[in-house]
Amino acid sequence: MTVTTYPLVWDLDTFFPGGSDSPQLASYLEQVEAKIEAFESQLASLETPQSASESKAMRDIIEQLKDVATNLSEAGATIGCFLAQDTTDKKAALLQGQVSSLGARLGTILMTIQQKWSKTDESVWAELIASEELNEFEFILNEWREKAAKKLSQEEEALITSLGVDGYQGWGQLYDLLIADMKVAVTVEGVEKKLSIGQASNLYSHENPEVRKAVKEALEKAFEEKEEFFAKTLNHLAGYRLAVYKKRGWNDVLDEPLSINRMSQETLDAMWGAITDGKEPFVKYLTKKAKLLGTEKIHWHDMDAPIGESAKTMDYQQGAEFILKHFKQFGPELESFSRHAFENGWIEAEDRDNKRPGGFCTGMPVSQESRIFMTYSGSMSNVSTLAHELGHAFHSYALRPVHWLNRQYAMGVAETASTFAEMIVADAAVAEATSKEEKAALLEDKIQRSVAFFMNIHSRFLFETRFYEERKKGIVASSRLNELMAEAQQEAYAGALADTHPHFWASKLHFYITGVPFYNFPYTFGYLFSLSIYAKAKEEGSSFEEKYIALLRDTAIMSVEDLAKKHLNEDITKKDFWAKGIALCHADVEEFLSLV
Repeated sequence: MTVTTYPLVWDLDTFFPGGSDSPQLASYLEQVEAKIEAFESQLASLETPQSASESKAMRDIIEQLKDVATNLSEAGATIGCFLAQDTTDKKAALLQGQVSSLGARLGTILMTIQQKWSKTDESVWAELIASEELNEFEFILNEWREKAAKKLSQEEEALITSLGVDGYQGWGQLYDLLIADMKVAVTVEGVEKKLSIGQASNLYSHENPEVRKAVKEALEKAFEEKEEFFAKTLNHLAGYRLAVYKKRGWNDVLDEPLSINRMSQETLDAMWGAITDGKEPFVKYLTKKAKLLGTEKIHWHDMDAPIGESAKTMDYQQGAEFILKHFKQFGPELESFSRHAFENGWIEAEDRDNKRPGGFCTGMPVSQESRIFMTYSGSMSNVSTLAHELGHAFHSYALRPVHWLNRQYAMGVAETASTFAEMIVADAAVAEATSKEEKAALLEDKIQRSVAFFMNIHSRFLFETRFYEERKKGIVASSRLNELMAEAQQEAYAGALADTHPHFWASKLHFYITGVPFYNFPYTFGYLFSLSIYAKAKEEGSSFEEKYIALLRDTAIMSVEDLAKKHLNEDITKKDFWAKGIALCHADVEEFLSLV
């Protein structure tokens, strides 16, 4: 029997050979800059459309925008991969700055188009949208028109975008440098190791409680030593964002993230309301876990602790085969796509120094490929993460026949495909358990994800909303940030915690991402939304894959409320919808408690 060995390190040479020193990449960026310059010159004379006969000219502009945006995105994604695989790559950091600058210019181009087109007379606009050239972009173009109406003048918005390169985005890049520079000393099995933040965080699932405790203390100490740097970075990021909001007349900090996610406040409130109502079973789980570990309440460093010695492990090759086996049971296209990704070096999984923490999937829109980044150490949680990122990649694959302009889906629905893939693997692992102890451990892995989405993510949301309200009045001190974080964690975990992680605000990349404000609640949305999709998939079997792909292709051309209505026949502005998904997670808790 032939055993396939999948590469542990991704292939980036297929895009630009030679890494950050690639001559091809340097030449490519020069070409992109030349295209941007030509586009800027062309748009200097752009006028507001006056008749339906201008639809072809508008379509030509959209195609030109697509060409520039996809080429810049290809380069930017690859450079992001260079930095992720080696945080000491100084050349890649410089290239990232160059891409940010070009991205700001492209942002100004897009804003110019939106501003000019938004001034079109209502009746003329209706004819344009109905034209053969533009009707497939009806949702996006109407969205552009609405957003442009809420912004400042073309000149003011251009100034905000250009200043954001060295201001707003510069602070975000500073955070990446600060994290890359940090090392923590932890003793594991009698050997002191100097670890990156990502490597140290992986030890939260170590079987030795002393190692877990030492990791927590080492991380808290490391972030405490640099807390003023992180506090300044976070304050200035938020200050820039709030200054822009104030200038535009936007009073609610959630206006932009809700708009980006094509979600209503009513939907967000219904989701968090249902979660808050349904936390008691998870408190019971955390209390039970604490007692199994010998404490009254759960400690932060024990949250990911394995219970007993039954935690299943898989090396990378085994994990890949496990994923492929169960993806195939859902549908042939998901399995064949994922096999292609494994075999062709789309995944960076090696456990080594100088990699950034966390995991991600990034798309290469010109090459029509994706790249997945993570640090694989053999836990079932790693297997789930790998499946999660493959779900993201499959979403991009499903959208390949769709025009670029109709592929720009929001984060909430982006997390739907990833979480759906993760559920396939998590459920399969539980079903294949060969002992009561193993089943309990695998069920717990599933429950830990529910706790993460319903409690950890909730704490991030609570912290961020309260921080922004205080930031409106001035700089928020690092000591106050610690207090806000600890308070949010105790509230989100419904009093189940024995202690908190006060410097979580400094350790979590998501608070410092400039592209998407409030990089938290969409994760929980995607998790619960995918539960409904998963329930339908289990009901219908492999025949559901075609419907699933159809849903993915609609993710960028309608609101989340309309998407749910069309494909699930559900009203997600009501608590009832969310409560059904949470009830499925409660069932996992009940089964786990009965086993232990």
